[in-house]
Amino acid sequence: MNHYPMIQTAGENCLIVYVAEQSGPDVANRIAALLPTLREVFGRYLVDVTPSYNSVLIQYDCLQIDHFQANALLRQALNQPQQSTNLAGKLVELPVFYSEQSGPDLSALAQRAGLSVQEVIDIHQAQEYRVYAIGFAPGFAYLGEVDARIAAPRLATPRKRVPKGAVAIADRQTAVYPAMSPGGWNLVGLCPTPMFNPHSEPHMPVQVGDRVRFVAISQAEFVDLGGDLSQLAGGIS
Repeated sequence: MNHYPMIQTAGENCLIVYVAEQSGPDVANRIAALLPTLREVFGRYLVDVTPSYNSVLIQYDCLQIDHFQANALLRQALNQPQQSTNLAGKLVELPVFYSEQSGPDLSALAQRAGLSVQEVIDIHQAQEYRVYAIGFAPGFAYLGEVDARIAAPRLATPRKRVPKGAVAIADRQTAVYPAMSPGGWNLVGLCPTPMFNPHSEPHMPVQVGDRVRFVAISQAEFVDLGGDLSQLAGGIS
C-alpha cells in the first residue's frame, strides 16, 4: 500500500512528491500551500517547482547539494505546518465567444449529450474550475472538473490546426489553447484573453490553484477585447 506524501527520484537533479493518489480540490489546496514552503526551505538551491494534479516536481541545483540533501530538505518542507491562507487561489473570469463558427464541435457535443447548444454553453459557464496543472505548451492550463453532462472524449483524429484562444473540452477537463497548435480536444468557443505572454509579468493570467469562470460574450465584444476572427478563415482544420 502506498503512503502519501510519497517521494520519488525523477532525474539526476529532480525529486517528485505525490501528495495523494488522485487529484481533487482538497489536493489542489494542499499543493498550493506546499509551494511557498518548498521555495522557502530550498532557498538558493531551488531551480524550479512544477505543480501538477496530485504532485509537485522539484528541480534543485545539483552543483550545490546532492540527492540526499535535497531529499532531506523536501522532507523538512513536508513536515512544516502549511500556510492556510488564500488556498482557494484567485478567481479569474475568462470571456468566451461561444458559437458554431468559433466552436466547431459545439453541435456534435450537444447532440451527444442530448442537450441544446445553448444548454451546453450554459453548463460550461455555470461553474468555477480549478487550475490543476499547466503543461503541454506554455500557458496551457488544465481546468477541472467539467460537468459530467458535457464531458466528451478526445477527437479520434486530432486537428492539425487549432486557433489561438480556442476553448475546449476533453473528458472532464477544459482549457484554452494559448497559441495555434495541433490538438484533439472538442472546441466550443474562442477566448480573446492571452493565456501566455513572455513579455508581461506574470506571464499567465492564471496559476495552479486558481479558479476560473467562463463568461459568454458576443462576437462584437470578442473583437473589441482583441480577439482575432481572421484565423477562422477557411475553417478550423
